[in-house]
Amino acid sequence: MDIFLDTADQQQVRRWMDYGVVDGVTTNPTIMRRNGVGDIERHSRELARLIDPRPLSVEVTTNDHDEMLREARVLAKLASNIVVKIPVINEQGLPSLAVIRQLSEERVRVNVTAIMSFGQVMLAAKAGATYVSIFAGRVADEGGDAAAVIRRSAAWLARWNTPARIIVGSVREPANVQDAAEAGAHIITIPPALLEKLIDHRYSRDTVRGFNEDARAALAESALRAST
Repeated sequence: MDIFLDTADQQQVRRWMDYGVVDGVTTNPTIMRRNGVGDIERHSRELARLIDPRPLSVEVTTNDHDEMLREARVLAKLASNIVVKIPVINEQGLPSLAVIRQLSEERVRVNVTAIMSFGQVMLAAKAGATYVSIFAGRVADEGGDAAAVIRRSAAWLARWNTPARIIVGSVREPANVQDAAEAGAHIITIPPALLEKLIDHRYSRDTVRGFNEDARAALAESALRAST
């Protein structure tokens, strides 16, 4: 299973890359705005250079399918490791499948986003998606079983030898990450703050503290014995 960092913060990307656990980065317009990004193209180039050859997902910012195509082509040319995020449907509920298919035929890697159902996974994958992004937290918000959607999707992709890979996003607590991993997600995209929670545990800290205290006590006793 891969971990993609869900952020546009270059400092956080460098930090977690140094830990050796980052396999890619995902962004969207909300994340860009939250991180104070004004020039999306310039920032995307910088992020792509920073994480190369790992993939960077950058999202289109339009509701019009023709404009999605034009914008996606521009984004894809910014760097060789950029993956273009296309919503599975637009605001009016019109499918973006033709956009996905056209970009796939042009060999642009596509991350189909805002997926909430197994049916959407199937159609996006058949249209040529490189990645299918299931928003687990939002599925759960609507009373759905996110783990079941992930399991069914993973089983279907494997059964038909379909190359699309599942990204699970919209995770909000460590349990969501673990559930997605057990359900068969190929990739989980995780905000830096949640990675902090995933690695931390008070009893791990307490255990290390106890080991260090015992080690210091043993050294002090050894020094006392040596001096007498």
